[in-house]
Amino acid sequence: MRAPRRFLPSLPLLAAFEAAARTGSITQAAQELSLTQSAVSRQIKSLEEQLGVELFHREKQTIRLTSGGQGYAREIRDALLKISSASLNLRANPGGGTLNIAAPPTFGARWLTPRLPGFFAAHPGISLNLFSRTTRFDFREDVVDAAIHFGQPDWPGTDAIRLRGETALPLCSPEFARQHGFASPADLRGAALLHLTSRPDAWERWLRFYEVDDKAVHGMLFDQFSTMAEAAMAGLGVALLPEFMFGPELAEGRLVPALPMPLSGSDAYYLCWPEEREASPALSQFRDWLLAETRPDRKGHSTSE
Repeated sequence: MRAPRRFLPSLPLLAAFEAAARTGSITQAAQELSLTQSAVSRQIKSLEEQLGVELFHREKQTIRLTSGGQGYAREIRDALLKISSASLNLRANPGGGTLNIAAPPTFGARWLTPRLPGFFAAHPGISLNLFSRTTRFDFREDVVDAAIHFGQPDWPGTDAIRLRGETALPLCSPEFARQHGFASPADLRGAALLHLTSRPDAWERWLRFYEVDDKAVHGMLFDQFSTMAEAAMAGLGVALLPEFMFGPELAEGRLVPALPMPLSGSDAYYLCWPEEREASPALSQFRDWLLAETRPDRKGHSTSE
């Protein structure tokens, strides 16, 4: 059903409101939009009259969002972002076939991106945009077609396929290993342990697996594997890192195992996508390509979970 015209304000009115709401200033909004202050003021007033709602409190030379205006500004900002993203995608690939893929930052940089030339060579009609995401999100609110997720295939409202597992090793710099002379898992309790915010219990699970007390494990926090690995190479502590992502550092000796004691859990990397995107030809081709790329790492596992 088509919405009544009064509930579909024009883009210039919405753009003027969003800019003023974000900057808190008619003057700054006018500068951003290359308009006069009076033009921006008129557009906002027209929007308020069209909606029948006051969006700003006007106090002398200042403006302040009303409570209703605050919520409206958030939603309009998201809507304008989606329109902008859609326009950019269309401009980048007028023939269609654009995929927006979210992936964990280090996985995307170290595993996925180096393999993408092979995907583009096999599928020249598809363009792909890659976004970093460290946590789950709502596909209805994010302009993403699919996401690579580490954990279990329990993302509500999505379908998923298992791509590969992961083996983590306690890694540190060679000098750090020499200084501490690690001989048993319990020795790590006396060293600085580095933690990833998205996997806050990783060290506890490693310690339990090797029958070491896992209580009160503290240390520096990082939001990405790459920065945590840099910290480990700088001698700041021991990091539990996926072996397959840091092969070059291990081969070059910049990272060494504090102890040759890996941990492989039931969590894995999955490609997840909204159920309504199942029939997308571009997504199907990307999914098939990912399965082929990860086939050697899926020994003994089903490709659908």
